[in-house]
Amino acid sequence: MEKLRRVLSGQDDEEQGLTAQVLDASSLSFNTRLKWFVVCFVAGVFFSILGTGLLWLPKGIKLFAVFYTFGNLAALASTCFLMGPVKQLKKMFETTRLLATIIMLLCFVFTLCAALWNKKGLAMLFCILQFLSMTWYSLSYIPYARDAVLKCCSSLLN
Repeated sequence: MEKLRRVLSGQDDEEQGLTAQVLDASSLSFNTRLKWFVVCFVAGVFFSILGTGLLWLPKGIKLFAVFYTFGNLAALASTCFLMGPVKQLKKMFETTRLLATIIMLLCFVFTLCAALWNKKGLAMLFCILQFLSMTWYSLSYIPYARDAVLKCCSSLLN
């Protein structure tokens, strides 16, 4: 009803504050979405740290790859609670981050496949690629961050 009132009164979405826009994104309340964001993000961090701890056990590379991937998936899914799953997917597949998204998702799949097929070297390689692709994907949300990283890397190589 509030949304209808805003439209009829001529208020545009650009005039709304960030909180109001986030609240309109889904039917969950802001507090509920914030709580579930924290739960998923903390679970993601926990799984990643747990995977790192399991790395030193026998057959630990397999456990590391699985827990590290689940941790990254949980951390990525946590942002769906803030902006909504549809908006998250639209942003993920925008042209500026399309390649990073595809590589990141493929690294998730390849890491799990390599770990479950007991290909330790490949699992470790895909974990590293997963980290790099997640970093590149995350940098796409920060203006000029990718350019700055590329400049730093090129200056180090020269």
